Amino acid sequence: MPAVNITLQPPPATTERTPTDASVDHAIQAIIAGASTDETCNTDLAAGPWDFDTRPGYGPGSSMGDVIPTGSPRQGELPREYREASEAELADRVRAAKATLGDRVVVLGHFYQREEVVVHADYVGDSFQLANAALEHPDAEAIVFCGVHFMAETADLLSRPEQAVILPNLAAGCSMADMADIDQVEDCWEQLAEVYGDMDATDADGLVPVIPVTYMNSSAAIKGFVGRHGGIVCTSSNARTVLEWAFQRGRRVLFFPDQHLGRNTAKAMGVPLEQMPMWNPRKHLGGASVDAIESARVILWHGFCSVHRRFSVEQIEKARAEHPGVRVIVHPECPMEVVDAADEAGSTDYIRKAIAGAAEPTTFAIGTEVNLVQRLAAQYPQHEIFCLDPVVCPCSTMYRIHPGYLAWVLEGLVAGEVRNRIEVPQDVADPARLALERMLAAKPPAAPAAAWENAS
Repeated sequence: MPAVNITLQPPPATTERTPTDASVDHAIQAIIAGASTDETCNTDLAAGPWDFDTRPGYGPGSSMGDVIPTGSPRQGELPREYREASEAELADRVRAAKATLGDRVVVLGHFYQREEVVVHADYVGDSFQLANAALEHPDAEAIVFCGVHFMAETADLLSRPEQAVILPNLAAGCSMADMADIDQVEDCWEQLAEVYGDMDATDADGLVPVIPVTYMNSSAAIKGFVGRHGGIVCTSSNARTVLEWAFQRGRRVLFFPDQHLGRNTAKAMGVPLEQMPMWNPRKHLGGASVDAIESARVILWHGFCSVHRRFSVEQIEKARAEHPGVRVIVHPECPMEVVDAADEAGSTDYIRKAIAGAAEPTTFAIGTEVNLVQRLAAQYPQHEIFCLDPVVCPCSTMYRIHPGYLAWVLEGLVAGEVRNRIEVPQDVADPARLALERMLAAKPPAAPAAAWENAS
């Protein structure tokens, strides 16, 4: 069973294609069983995530090489009945629990979730779309967020206080979000103040020295820091609008935690690379010179997404050689050279809409998380859709959400027990909401340029 629907040459439009199985888990199981010649980055992906819940680390997958911070949440042992149940049994239990709970619960599923979880979601989208979806159900007693920790925090920030936000597996964190912790960011701010002086003072143009901008993929504590210091949150789809907002208020931007989204967005806006120094939190002044910090327009935090760092220019060149006329779309969390080599770059929602809007049968090579790519390949069989990375390597932490955990938390609600509730402390929640409200108020143009379109 192929992990992605790849052929060496796109077949004629009249050719019947074998339907693509949307399940990445099925593809991995086939690889392990020897029924597929595809490759996976870690054979442990075939095991249940509960095998890794008590161990430190992000688990098998794209982030397995990242260092997890001490004290990161871990999931307690999942009862045996959920660990040993079959896929069909778990699906039946989830459906039954949802039917019993009715409107008392809403289940949210991120684009990168495994198919066996997404099929039970009431809404599927990116992190901010799902947080907004939660707002559409103010009467729901519980919001079950099938995603990662920072997403559940955001839903808690935007939902009513009496609503319980639940993360099915507490070990589902985010290595990118963990690359900027609150102590490091506070220390960075203090060091920048040594260079810029009073961080609240305005210059002759009415601009403060620096505006902090955090990507949605960050902890509530980081969002709270940004809110306290006049900053704002961004998503991959509105990053340009947010940077424009920040430049209207500050001489510079401190952008974290993803260096690639910051660099790609600012570069597309005309900011020279030499005015975008990197800030390494483990070095004094981030490892940059005072001159570089003084002349900076965008200070980039040394963070990245391990999923999107797997994509390369060589993969794009191979796709073009094997599929003449291929349309290459990558996520802006990819390295700059990958974005430059692609035809387009845009958010997960942009990628989905680009494929949905293609009128003629098209070959797409996509640079983003494989669960979304495989689902799109199954959903749009008229197109040839494959992942740029031929190795099946899902997001380590998204993959920690399994139907077994979903059944466990839903059946807990049926029994009157709230399991794995995520709550943001009030002193963090108030400024974090302020940063989110600023983002909501920073409206993009009526017809936003949601992607970079390259001539290559």
